[in-house]
Amino acid sequence: MDSSMDKYLGTTLDERYEIQEIIGAGGMAVVYKATDHRLNRFVAVKILRDELARDGEFRSRFQTEAQAVAMLSHPNIVSVYDVSHSDNVEYIVMELIEGVTLMQYMQKKGALGWKEALHFSVQITKALEHAHDKGIVHRDIKPQNIMILRDGTIKVADFGIAALESAQEQRSEQTVGSVHYIAPEQARGEQPDTRSDIYSLGVVMYEMLTGQMPYDGETAEQVALQHIAGVATPPQEINPEIPDELARITLKAMCADIAGRYQTADELLADLEDFRKLQAARGGVSEDEDIYAGEILPDVDPISRTGEMTRAKYARRRKRSKKVSILSGAIGVLIFMIAVFVFLWNYWLRDIFSAAERIELPSFVGKSYESVINDSSYRGLYDFTVTYSIDPDVPEGEIVSQEPEAGRSMMIVPEGIQVTLTVSTGVREAVVPDVLNHSYQEATLTLQNAGFKVEPGYATSDTVTEGYVISTDPAPGEPLAEGSTIFVTISSGPSVKMLTMPNLVGYTESEAVSIIRDNNLAYADTTYIESEQDAGTVIRQSVDAYDDVAEHTLIYIWVSTGPAATPEPTPEPTPDSSPETEWDSIFGGRG
Repeated sequence: MDSSMDKYLGTTLDERYEIQEIIGAGGMAVVYKATDHRLNRFVAVKILRDELARDGEFRSRFQTEAQAVAMLSHPNIVSVYDVSHSDNVEYIVMELIEGVTLMQYMQKKGALGWKEALHFSVQITKALEHAHDKGIVHRDIKPQNIMILRDGTIKVADFGIAALESAQEQRSEQTVGSVHYIAPEQARGEQPDTRSDIYSLGVVMYEMLTGQMPYDGETAEQVALQHIAGVATPPQEINPEIPDELARITLKAMCADIAGRYQTADELLADLEDFRKLQAARGGVSEDEDIYAGEILPDVDPISRTGEMTRAKYARRRKRSKKVSILSGAIGVLIFMIAVFVFLWNYWLRDIFSAAERIELPSFVGKSYESVINDSSYRGLYDFTVTYSIDPDVPEGEIVSQEPEAGRSMMIVPEGIQVTLTVSTGVREAVVPDVLNHSYQEATLTLQNAGFKVEPGYATSDTVTEGYVISTDPAPGEPLAEGSTIFVTISSGPSVKMLTMPNLVGYTESEAVSIIRDNNLAYADTTYIESEQDAGTVIRQSVDAYDDVAEHTLIYIWVSTGPAATPEPTPEPTPDSSPETEWDSIFGGRG
């Protein structure tokens, strides 16, 4: 025992749970008996060991697993009351069980009677069924994790916590689970699932029935290899009193081939219940009989002695229980016989002892289905089932055929004579035209002329021209009822790839054109304009630099021709010029 965990004795967690004594310990946690002062009851507190509590991953998983298990609520599962932490102490609060482990019980009794083993197996299976439905796998079903209360009730413990212990073992490269009970897939290091729990339960059932393990060896590796090989001695060879059917169920549960095993706890429980009912019918055991045959003996220390019955009180209870069981068994047999008689009367004897009334089956072919089912003379006499057939030569709603055929002599039965009618849909069939690689407008017209409706959809295509048909559903050539809808997929062109527009300003025209083409864009045209920039350099682009642009987009550029030319100055008139001279120069003199 880790003495460092003694420090919690006498402390109170969250001002509620007073730790009193250690009642159990495992590789991952220590279990204490504590008093819940808020609800004034004894509880079990499981505290994560200090070295693991310092591991953030384990601490988080401990909380997650415990909270998941707290959602389980079943009479055969140890209840989780609380999940918390106090001053860096990670712990869960559970139901305090008054009883012993199945391991302690078997160590004292040896092999159990098959009735008692059946009683325990059904309860364990119900616990697994409930947990598996919630998505929780135990991973470590073994007698040490199964508690027996004084009234024979089973409580399965450590759901979810076994998952953490498995993770710890995987870190240290150890085999996951208890080697005598692990499933072959666990022995191979594979991830266990719900079927692994079923295998482990099968091993526990084998041990209860025979008093020994199906596989044993000097080392864990030897035992694991035997699990993988799957060659256990049939349990009835060890104990001939074991019923063959119960032995079969046990061996199927612990089948080494996971596919040959029970796939769910529901399947296993169904077989166990069927076996119990069969034994009840044979008088072997009553379905309601309390078949828990053992009492907790004085030298087997229970986890708690609170409320323990005296041996004399327990003996009186068993005597009274046996009387009730005998009476219950007799009543059960009587009810079973009555049920058998009712079944035989309904399906066999009544026809023998009563005169059967028969009629000749009329012909319904050619009649309207609606008129037949609404005909009051047929109501209660026939039980019609309808199927439909595409037959363009028969009007819609008309009966094409019937089964049984007309003229057959049929016995009248209370539930009605079963007759199957095949009714025409009146629908014609046509072949879907081939409109692939046709324009959408042309394809629509072709399909509508063939008697179909068209529902368009669009998809990108690098091979089919935009606006043309890529595919149809149904495909061309397939038969289809006229008036049906054909889904046409139309090309929206190649898939668009977005690029980042490069900067072209400042480059020469030839450099800019090369940059455009190198970036999978398309050069469109150049416009030459005057500017203060050097002649021959790009001063503007149609898409701004660093904007998103679709691949192959046309890009326009503007290139500078340099500054505008300076205009020539206008000459000034000479000083000796006179108006007359200017006039003469214009009009050629006075003449």
